[in-house]
Amino acid sequence: MPKLSKMNPLSGFKRMFGLQSWVELLKSILKVMLVAGVAFYLIEASQKDLFQLSLDVYPQNIFHALDILLNFVLLISCSLLVVVAIDIPFQIWQHANQLKMTKQEVKDEYKDTEGKPEVKGRIRMLQREAAQRRMMAALPQADVIITNPEHFSVALRYKQNTDKAPVVIAKGVDHMALKIREIAREYDIAIVPAPPLARALYHTTELEQQIPDGLFVAVAQVLAFVFQLKQYRRKGGQRPKLNEENMPIPPDMRY
Repeated sequence: MPKLSKMNPLSGFKRMFGLQSWVELLKSILKVMLVAGVAFYLIEASQKDLFQLSLDVYPQNIFHALDILLNFVLLISCSLLVVVAIDIPFQIWQHANQLKMTKQEVKDEYKDTEGKPEVKGRIRMLQREAAQRRMMAALPQADVIITNPEHFSVALRYKQNTDKAPVVIAKGVDHMALKIREIAREYDIAIVPAPPLARALYHTTELEQQIPDGLFVAVAQVLAFVFQLKQYRRKGGQRPKLNEENMPIPPDMRY
């Protein structure tokens, strides 16, 4: 939202008639006075030469007039060079100051927009929503969902040809955990309750990261159980069991 001060007509008048405008006006007056002073001095100093022109005969008067004119041009040009020599450093200094002000204005504008708590909160919310959408889109690739069973859900993918180790592709708590389980059921993805392992994976592994070395054995047991469960559903026989409470989880990964 733009600042009201930037829309204030008085602020516009202040900018129009500010210090820079007065400096530019003063510079213009000094330039005119300098050139006019040099011209006046030349006319005064050349009165005898100008009078002599009327007495000279042709073509001497022509050469005399050109000589006077050349002196006029040279001296006025020198006065203008003096003006330029003084003006250039001032213009460089002024330009540097304007750049500093522009950078400060950009910072102020950033603070007025990005720096506002409500804007930051909105940005974070949009980022979370985008991350959740990407996570849910990747969920059908999961091989297993490890749960708490209610408060935590972690989705793992393990493709032997592409993944060096199992990868966490989705995770969530409470409502998000429930949503992950619902989508898993839609795609017939195995849901395995293993509370200690679910909490360890949730707290130690970010999305699209491989599981830590300390959890390899426990996750391997879960993947083996999922494979045996699929075999049981296809061929029957004795239903496989998983002792989730006795999984080898390092003490520093227990939550």
